[in-house]
Amino acid sequence: MKLTPTAIPDLILCEPTVHGDHRGFFMETWRESSFADIAPGLRFVQDNHSKSGKGILRGLHYQLQQPQGKLVRVIAGEILDVAVDMRRHSPTFGRWVGVRLSADNHRQLWVPPGFAHGFLVTSDNAEMVYKCTDYYAPQDEHSLLWNDPALGIDWPLAELGIAEPVLSAKDRDGRPFAEAAYYEER
Repeated sequence: MKLTPTAIPDLILCEPTVHGDHRGFFMETWRESSFADIAPGLRFVQDNHSKSGKGILRGLHYQLQQPQGKLVRVIAGEILDVAVDMRRHSPTFGRWVGVRLSADNHRQLWVPPGFAHGFLVTSDNAEMVYKCTDYYAPQDEHSLLWNDPALGIDWPLAELGIAEPVLSAKDRDGRPFAEAAYYEER
């Protein structure tokens, strides 16, 4: 697997070697030894599967007491996957990275604990699966405002021909970055 740091070096783009022929393809999606240098002692405890339609935006979610590292990949369709650094003492605090993940490009994104995470579906439908390093704790969940001008996330809404994404009430009511709770590394 090829591991490439993004503009925020702790966010890693993972590109597996895909072996394909007329029958289809095979690839390894996770190998502990590949991640030993970037996430020593990494342990996944939960796998999630999400399906959404075009124009649906989920996020930007994060947990503070039970922060989740996530290894995200798309198994059908395409998304713009976004992570925002919520680690108060990080040199990239408040910055974001967006990566196109699709069933066709087979890319994955490693999002370590301390980041807000979300995605926008850019295809008719998309299914994503992701491994988590801690359990989901609804009492600990926080939502960052998806369109906060202070963050300036470049969501490709015009490309989709929409002015606003489809949001849950929780995501519509996310907090602006300046008012959000930040992650303090332990």
